[in-house]
Amino acid sequence: MVKIRLSRFGSAHNPHYRIVVADVRRPRDGGYIENLGHYDPRKTSENYLKINAERAAYWLAQGAQPTQTARRLLKSQGVKVA
Repeated sequence: MVKIRLSRFGSAHNPHYRIVVADVRRPRDGGYIENLGHYDPRKTSENYLKINAERAAYWLAQGAQPTQTARRLLKSQGVKVA
């Protein structure tokens, strides 16, 4: 099964996340199929959330399941999530 989820990067006490398409059997920060964007939960810059909506819609159409957090972020960017 393929999921749209967050993968953590950044230093200690300074989290940043990549929004990625990954196989569920891979570790959280392991290899992924495609990078869809990034998210900074601390909102340190004005573009703290960036998602390639076209590619996200493609993966959702292919059956990828977003996690709850990824679903919330996708909806905030106007991506139709079932």
